[in-house]
Parts: sequence; structure tokens; C-alpha cells
Amino acid sequence: MPVNPLDQTPGKPLLSLVVPFYNESSAVAYFFQRIAPVLAALDRFDCEIVCVNDGSTDDTLALLIAAADQDRRIKVIDLSRNFGKEAALTAGLNESLGDAVIPIDADLQDPPELIPRLIEQWQNGYEVVLAKRINRDTDSYMKRKTASLFYRLYNAVSDIKLPENVGDFRLIDRQVLESLKQLPENRRFMKGLFAWVGYKTATVEYAREARSAGESKFSGWRLWNFALEGITSFSTVPLRWWTYFGSAISLFAFIYGLVIIFKTLIHGIDMPGYASILTVVLFLGGIQLIGIGVLGEYMGRTYLESKGRPIYLVRRRYQKIKN
Repeated sequence: MPVNPLDQTPGKPLLSLVVPFYNESSAVAYFFQRIAPVLAALDRFDCEIVCVNDGSTDDTLALLIAAADQDRRIKVIDLSRNFGKEAALTAGLNESLGDAVIPIDADLQDPPELIPRLIEQWQNGYEVVLAKRINRDTDSYMKRKTASLFYRLYNAVSDIKLPENVGDFRLIDRQVLESLKQLPENRRFMKGLFAWVGYKTATVEYAREARSAGESKFSGWRLWNFALEGITSFSTVPLRWWTYFGSAISLFAFIYGLVIIFKTLIHGIDMPGYASILTVVLFLGGIQLIGIGVLGEYMGRTYLESKGRPIYLVRRRYQKIKN
């Protein structure tokens, strides 16, 4: 476990905020400005802010270091390159020391003012407190619909159910975090991992806000790949689907063959139907290629996991030890 330089007050629980940053230079100052009064009101807690710079190419790192120089509660973890949000979030969780840990995005679409309500539920005995979005009007129509479709599809094929409209913003107890650290996956779908570990869970609802600054780093293509990652991480149902589909096609072909034999015996040989043959061949060829692609997704994941590479690499850590 990382060393704690905070001179934590005896008897006070420590709250850790975990914040991934990737090219968020326009949001850094506002983030700390808005988070400061929230933490100041938590006088019964010591706090730390674990900021993970995920290979930013703008001046995000410089701004984070400057903030850490002014406030020793801020810890900056600079990754060696851009490993992606899931890896950055994992790095922040591994570096956090808190009795309770709250991941939150730098864009502040998830309001930090909700943190006291999360803590209240934690103090009531819940080990996981989810923040559920009840209003996503700040997201585009397409994003809302595709998100809804993903949750329905994922929960239909996976034994581990995801609570709908719940992101990474949540509170987790130290015991839950230690359980997460035991999960060795390299290709990580954190929403699924959070759900997999379980524990006693409460939900707090809120309305999602617009981004404080900058633009989303998730394009439609990246969101599609993210959804595919989630489904293949926690379900083998797509493999079973293609087994059933292939069996159904084979049964149909067998029945159709019997029909052709019967027609030939009764009516003689029909004129060859080149168009229908070409259509059937192309259809079955496409089905086979899709099936190979589904199988390839799982084999690719197995190949990448078998390498045993670390999830991320830390280039350097920054934190002011004394005021």
C-alpha cells in the first residue's frame, strides 16, 4: 500500500476521491474550485484527492502539479502514456488510502455536492453507495438511446446485472476496494467489476449536469468498443447464440434438402436457380464470418490476458509532503 504523507488525524476516517484526467486542462481549475467547499464541509473526515494523469498531451499535468503544490491533500499519479479510462481509474483506486473511496470524473457531470449523501448512506452501514442518474437531458438523444440499449442487452446476456444509468461515480468501502484489487484482469470493464464483487448496496438518485468544460473523449466508435468489451468480459452467451443459430441453419438446410429430393422425385429436375444459390452462399458465408468474429473476440481477450502485462505504468508521483 502507498505511504500516507497526510499526517491523518487519529480517529478521523479518510475519504479518497479518485479523478482520472485526460486532456482536461480547461476543467482542472474549476474542478478544484468546486470540490473545495464540499470537502471543507466534511470536517469529520480527512480527505485526499488522487488525480491520475492518463497521458495527457496538453498542460493538464502541469496544472495538476501546481494544484498539488498548493494543497497536500492532492496526489498526482502520472502514467507513462494514455492507457485508457479504465486503467487510469484502476491506478487511482490502487493508490488511494481512504476508508471510503469515491471515483468521480473531472468534467463534473456528476455533482460533487452529492458526496455528503453518499457518505451518509455509507455511515448507515452500506458498503457500496451508487449514484443513479434520473435525468440525462444533458446527453444527446442518440447517446441516451444507445446507453439504454446497451444496459438492456448487457443485462439480457450477463449473469452479473448492471444497475441502469449508474456510472463510475459511487462510494465504495475499503473492504470492497481490497476485493477489487484481487481481480487480475488486464482488459477491465470497471462497471462490471464493481457489480461482480457485490456487497451491501444503497442507491442515491441525482440529475446529471452538463460538462463543466472541454469535450467528451468517447466517440461513437469508442463507446461501441467499450460496450463490446463489457459484454465479452462478463458473458459467453454470444458464443452460445452462434451455436444455436448454426444448429438452426443446419436443421433448415436438412429440411430444405428433403423438400428438394421430394420435389425431384415427384416433378423431376427443376431448372437451376443461380440467383438463389448465390444468395444462400453469400448469406451462409456472412454468417460464418460473423461467427468467426465473435469467436475471435474471445480468443483475442484470452491472448491479451495470457501475456500478463501490467494494467498501467506509473511514470512519477507528485505530492506536497509538508505545508
